[in-house]
Amino acid sequence: MARKTNDRPDSKITHVRFVLPNLNSDSGVKNGVFKIAYKLWREGGLSKNQHDKLGEILRWFGDNLERPGRFNRTKSKGYYRRATKGISWFKPTAKEHIANMHAMVSILKDCGHHIEMIKTRNPGYVVYEDDHQIVAEPFSDLRD
Repeated sequence: MARKTNDRPDSKITHVRFVLPNLNSDSGVKNGVFKIAYKLWREGGLSKNQHDKLGEILRWFGDNLERPGRFNRTKSKGYYRRATKGISWFKPTAKEHIANMHAMVSILKDCGHHIEMIKTRNPGYVVYEDDHQIVAEPFSDLRD
């Protein structure tokens, strides 16, 4: 069973996420930035310097951030075919990851994308966790 994380009012842990204004149809929350970053890097529209820097950042994440094994909390057969409601959050201790996200966001903002950093102490039901991130299905009252 997935566990609730940081649902105590006195929780000091704040998770961080970088988001676009549009909502994800599966999770009901704002989309993260990796998809748009890869799209820009692959399809162009960047200066050579921006393309090179964004590629460097994306490679760094490829080498230094685990790909979560789960994005939903169901344990039923075929869970991998179900809609993924889990969203990724950086742990506050992932300082280097967050710094690289700020560098990526700077490039994306220069290309006209509106991105904000959001924080929460109550990300939802955790379905995956490693040293730098968690994936949690948001509580229904926290969806935008």
